[in-house]
Amino acid sequence: MNKKRRGKEETPLDAPAGQGDLFGGSLGAPKRTVAAAASKPPPEPPPTPPAPPAPSELEDVSASLPSLPGAPSRPAPTRTVLTVGELTQQLKVTIESRFPRVLVRGEVSGFRGPNARGHLYFSLKDAEASLEVKMWASQAARLRFALRDGLSVVAEGSVDLYAPAGRYSLIAHKLEPEGEGALALAFEQLKARLAAEGLIGDNRIRPPRPLPFLPRRIGVVTSRTGAALQDFLRVLHSRNPRLSVLLCDARVQGEGSAEEVARGVERLARTDVDVIVVTRGGGSKEDLWTFNEERVARALFASPVPVVSAIGHEIDFTISDFVADWRAPTPSAAAERLAPVLQDLEYGLATQSVRLRKAAERRVLELRERMGSLRGRVVDPRRRLSTERLRLSDAEDAMTRVLRQLLRERREELKAHTEHLQRQRPQARLAEQRARLVQLSARLKDAVRADVAARRARAAQARLQLERNSPIARVAELRARLADRKARLVALEKDGLASAQRHFQRLEGRLDAMSPLKVMSRGYAVTFRKHDGAVVRSISDVRPGEVLGIKFASNGAKTLQACEEIEATVTAMKGSVDC
Repeated sequence: MNKKRRGKEETPLDAPAGQGDLFGGSLGAPKRTVAAAASKPPPEPPPTPPAPPAPSELEDVSASLPSLPGAPSRPAPTRTVLTVGELTQQLKVTIESRFPRVLVRGEVSGFRGPNARGHLYFSLKDAEASLEVKMWASQAARLRFALRDGLSVVAEGSVDLYAPAGRYSLIAHKLEPEGEGALALAFEQLKARLAAEGLIGDNRIRPPRPLPFLPRRIGVVTSRTGAALQDFLRVLHSRNPRLSVLLCDARVQGEGSAEEVARGVERLARTDVDVIVVTRGGGSKEDLWTFNEERVARALFASPVPVVSAIGHEIDFTISDFVADWRAPTPSAAAERLAPVLQDLEYGLATQSVRLRKAAERRVLELRERMGSLRGRVVDPRRRLSTERLRLSDAEDAMTRVLRQLLRERREELKAHTEHLQRQRPQARLAEQRARLVQLSARLKDAVRADVAARRARAAQARLQLERNSPIARVAELRARLADRKARLVALEKDGLASAQRHFQRLEGRLDAMSPLKVMSRGYAVTFRKHDGAVVRSISDVRPGEVLGIKFASNGAKTLQACEEIEATVTAMKGSVDC
């Protein structure tokens, strides 16, 4: 019996010794056949009679017929059979080696955004065909523009063939929009998105904030080794050397520079600076791209203090210029705007001081003249006080007369009410009501005592009757009988359970002794047919070619399903022999 290997296909009996490649050549064929297939046909020989075939060639019925006189010799035909995997693998090697780097133009179709891992899957199509495109997350993160359906792009990458599905696709390493650069497209897309959100443009949520006239401290975000910082500080301190500058060093170009600039703005916003300047020198659009990143734009807009954008030269425009509160054409212009000339300030202060002193002197003279004119118009206050005192004295006398008359009337009314009260004498009426109340209280107490006595007598009589008819004795008797029967029932249950357990143990021992697993554990096995599951008890139960299952009870198996199994195919049968 030959054991069957699962998960692998058997080699066909009529397959040749070697498999062919993509172009029909035999990879494992004899050298004689390969040489014959690779050699060119020899020149036409003179006509000669065919040589008689060798005895071995006469026996080969698949050999070709002898060539006609004058015909070139032909190699013997070979039959090449490829599996699907071999053919696909040869195609994969050929295609991927033939197209290691290609540029493909087409229109984006079927784009649904990045998946959970950040990979991009879409198709490039034109009027004639469609091509699947994959772009891994590492390359997709470097895209400078937003991909969308209908966008015409040029993709650079390599052709890949996915063998399990038999599909080929383009692994894109770089994408460029056709007709316009990626940076320009990304610039316009980000500008439109920020304008829609109200960060820039006419519909800006927060209008540009005014810059302080004389800031106490200026925050600068730039590279400390750049020329832009030196120009800014030179112009700033030449105009006003007393201004304080707080520098936050950050890369202004290259990978990760946008994160550093945004973090620099956020750090300076948490300090005591009055204004923040984001600056760098001139350069190409790629060099200035850090200040076109969305991360930097949002950091500038979120800053609680005004922000000045001084990027590149006057002709250079970035997203930061639109988001900032004020755009300076150059770093030097930003320093000129934030730093008034100290000498001009001192001269202006001196001029204003002289003008203020002269104005104060003129005002004092004017007030003195006005006070002199008003002094002559003022009346002597002592005369006014004398008049008011006389008027107050007359009012006091009139009020005293009115109060005395009113007091006299109130006393007469009080006297009349006192006499009326004396005539009514409420003390006698109170004594009468108290005597009546005492009488009613005594009658109420007697009635309550009589009622309580009657109720107690009825309660005692009812208690005696209840005791005569009480079921307590009957209940006690029934409880005793119930406890006795319960004890007997528990004893019978325990005896029956013990008997059943002993019977079960005996049956378990007999069953274990008769179990086929016991016999199989001593080296025996159970054989059954795979197609119907019938146990094979004799040689007549099987036929050649049938698939059998053989189970072994090893490793302490408790059931037939847990036994190890071998699948075997019957290849031959022998007659009965002595074991």
